[in-house]
Amino acid sequence: MACSVSDTPALKDLPKVANDLKSQLESFNTGCLRDVDTNEKIVLPSAEDIAQEKQHTALLQDLEKFQPSVLRKTDTVEKVVLPNALDVAAEKTQKSLFDGIEKFDASRLKHTETQEKNPLPDKDGM
Repeated sequence: MACSVSDTPALKDLPKVANDLKSQLESFNTGCLRDVDTNEKIVLPSAEDIAQEKQHTALLQDLEKFQPSVLRKTDTVEKVVLPNALDVAAEKTQKSLFDGIEKFDASRLKHTETQEKNPLPDKDGM
């Protein structure tokens, strides 16, 4: 993208460079720089990554091509499983306990007085 003349800032808007830095930049000798070969590292995907991507694209293509008209109607048969003897016995025991709690007669209880005791040391013990 090329800059047009209207996009460039005016000279007064440009940042100021210190004089000593400016003189160092102007007197810099580029001959002391070394030649360096740039090695571009291109990371290629592994065989596993390629296989996984192929599998994913194949799955997406299969989903796009899927036709619901190919499906067949099925009837689901639900089987009723009866409880075994242990379950029946456990349920009877639990029911008898609940019946005993519901039919409990609170009038048969004796009246008791609650005595609260606070064992604080006496004045001599302090």
